[in-house]
Amino acid sequence: MQIMGQEQYIEFAIEEERYAIPIQDIFEIIKIQDITQIPNVTSYVEGVINLRGKIVPVISLRSFFGLREKENSKLTRIIVVHHQEDTVGVIVDCVNKVTTFTDIQPPPERIGGIEGSYFVGIGLTDNGIVGVLKLNEILLHD
Repeated sequence: MQIMGQEQYIEFAIEEERYAIPIQDIFEIIKIQDITQIPNVTSYVEGVINLRGKIVPVISLRSFFGLREKENSKLTRIIVVHHQEDTVGVIVDCVNKVTTFTDIQPPPERIGGIEGSYFVGIGLTDNGIVGVLKLNEILLHD
């Protein structure tokens, strides 16, 4: 989905930081729901959900980025993304809006303690900067 040649993104937050994912990678956004834990998985894999009969793994970006744990709130969402042949849920603190960027700058080596390799770049908006995530790098991380 694009408007006048500009790619659209879903902007969301973890803690006070703002991030974005291209809207074409997103299947849907759902409220947090019961997650079935799976033994012997990486710490940032929260478990799986049953999404209308399809079992979908769910990861926590908060845990992936090494941020402190936080209780889910009524604003917590799962962004369900298509990645290669799979569907994956990504837990975020809240979803802000659909946005576009006037410019995306290359990422620095580190962004607030997070490796720059997880970012496509830094999107510039009238309200500040937004880290545009490189989903492939995050979802294929060991």
